Amino acid sequence: MSLYQKTAHELHELLTTKKISAVELAEDVLNRVDEKESEIGAYLEITREVAKKSAQNVDEKISRGEKILPLEGIPCAIKDNICTKGIKTTCASKILANFIPPYDATVVTKLSAQNPVLIGKANLDEFAMGGSTENSGFHLTKNPFDVERVPGGSSGGSAAAVAAGEAIFSLGSDTGGSIRQPASFCGVVGLKPTYGRVSRYGLVAFASSLDQIGPITRDVTDCANVLNAIAGHDEMDSTSTAATVPDFTKSLVADVKGLKIGLPKEYFVKGIDAEVEKAVRDVAKIYESLGAEIFEISLPHTEFAISTYYLIAPAEAATNLERYDGVSYGERVDGVDVVEMMKNTRTKLFGEEVKRRIMIGNYALSAGYYDAYYLKALKVRTLIQKDFTDAFKDVDVVLTPTTPNAAFKIGEMISDPLKMYLQDVCTVPVNLAGLPGISVPCGFTKNNLPVAFQLIGKALDEETILRAAFTYEQTQNFKGRVAE
Repeated sequence: MSLYQKTAHELHELLTTKKISAVELAEDVLNRVDEKESEIGAYLEITREVAKKSAQNVDEKISRGEKILPLEGIPCAIKDNICTKGIKTTCASKILANFIPPYDATVVTKLSAQNPVLIGKANLDEFAMGGSTENSGFHLTKNPFDVERVPGGSSGGSAAAVAAGEAIFSLGSDTGGSIRQPASFCGVVGLKPTYGRVSRYGLVAFASSLDQIGPITRDVTDCANVLNAIAGHDEMDSTSTAATVPDFTKSLVADVKGLKIGLPKEYFVKGIDAEVEKAVRDVAKIYESLGAEIFEISLPHTEFAISTYYLIAPAEAATNLERYDGVSYGERVDGVDVVEMMKNTRTKLFGEEVKRRIMIGNYALSAGYYDAYYLKALKVRTLIQKDFTDAFKDVDVVLTPTTPNAAFKIGEMISDPLKMYLQDVCTVPVNLAGLPGISVPCGFTKNNLPVAFQLIGKALDEETILRAAFTYEQTQNFKGRVAE
C-alpha cells in the first residue's frame, strides 16, 4: 500500500517509529498530485514549496528526539474559502482571483500549531454556493470514483483530494451540506460540527448563521483528531461557543449497546434512490444487532427545510456579498463612473449561481416581501429546530441517508437549479438547527459509486455521533478508500 493510501493515524505511527520521513510522505503525496490532478482537478493552488519546507521542519523535530503531534507532517488540503496568510484565497471566484489574505483564519492558526503539511487550496463552488463544484469560476472537479460524475459540493475539491490520495485529510465548510454531501459522493468521512464549535473567523462568509468549518478524512479516528485540532472558543468570532472542548478521540469506543437511534420517516420518502435507502436501512439493522435500539420517529417540518434554507441562505449571502464592489479589494472592471464600475465588476466577475442567489436574497429582503418570505422562513426554522429538540427527548442520535442518491453525472443538473437544490434535502435541516452531523461511507452501488449514511446528534454532542460512527466502521471493517 502506498503512503498516500493510508490514514493520518497510520502515518503518524510510521513517522514516530521512523519507518518513514515527513519528506518521503510529502513527496509521495505530491507525486500522487502530479499523477492525478490533471484528471481530478481538486486544487486551485498547489503549495509545493510550503509543503516541502514544513515536512523538513517535522523531520528535524523528529531527529531531535521530540514527540510529534497527531497531525504533524500529515499532508492536507484547505478549502479555498478559508483565509491563508500569504497564499491566495479565491473562493473559486474571478472577483477574488488574485486575493492574498494578510492573516490566517483561526482554524488555520490552530491547525498550524500541529505542523501539518499543506499541499494546497482546494476547489469549490464559487463562494461555496452549489452542490457539485460545477460552479467554480476556474475549473470542474471530478469524482475520483467516476470522472464523468461530480464530487459533490461545495467542498468538492476537499473531498476529491482525500478520495484521490492527493491529501490525507482536508478542511471544508458546510452551510447546507457542503462537507457531508461531497464526503458521501466521494466515499470518505465528513463532519459538520455544532454551529459555534469551530471558529468561523477567516472563513469567507456565505450565510453567517449557517456556515461551519469541519474535517474531511479517510476514517473516523482521523476525523476526531482533526476536530481536536480546530475546535474551541475564539474571541474573534462572536458566534463561537465557550463550551468546553472534550478530547474527541476518547469517544472512539466500538460500543453502541443501549444507544437509542431514531429513523425519521420523512427521510425515507419517494425520491430516495432504492440502493441508498436499502444501504441505510441495513446500517440500522447492523446497529440493532450490536445492541442499539431503533425507533421510527417523525421530524414533521422536514418538507419545508429546503424552502426555508433557500430563503435564509440567499438573504444572508446577498448581504455578505455586498462588499465585493471593486473598490476595497478584489478585482475590478472599469466603468465611466463609480456606479457603472460596480455594476460591471459584479456583472462580469460573479458567476451565474452567485448572481442567482444574490437576486433571490435581495427579493426576499425587499420591502413588501420581507414578512411574507424571510420572516416566515425564520419562523419555520424555529419549528425545524423544535422537531429535533422533541426527537432528542426520546433518542440519542438520528440516522438518515446523507444524500438521496449517489453521485450524479457532470452536467445532469446544472441547468435545473431547483433539482440541484433538492439534493440538499437530507443535510440542510441540520444546518438550520445548528446541530452536528457526520457522513460515514457504508458501501457502493452496483455502478461502484459510494453510498453513505448520516448521523445527527444533539448540540455539542459530537462525541456520541463519533462513537456511533466509529462502532460501525470498526465492526464492519469498512472505511473510506482511495479511488484508483
